[in-house]
Amino acid sequence: MNNKDYISELAHRTGYTKTMTQRLVNDVVAVMSDSLIEGDAVSVAGFGTFEVKKKLERIMTNPNTGARMLVPPKLVVNFKISDAWKGKIRSGGAQ
Repeated sequence: MNNKDYISELAHRTGYTKTMTQRLVNDVVAVMSDSLIEGDAVSVAGFGTFEVKKKLERIMTNPNTGARMLVPPKLVVNFKISDAWKGKIRSGGAQ
């Protein structure tokens, strides 16, 4: 499902216009982004939790040249799905 399809379906379900729905989705993403940038986790009840984690530096080997190089530490966004969704996905949506 792409963004256009997602906005259309969400607008249909909520009764809002597509323009208003797009604004709402953009606002939700902006608030989530701001919270993650500040280092706060974002929990969506019944869906899951987004959080920023630090990946430690590590040594990797380039498979083409065999050269070893140091990959610096970095921050990544991690998502942990809720137990309810995990069960739905494992059973193919039949729950």
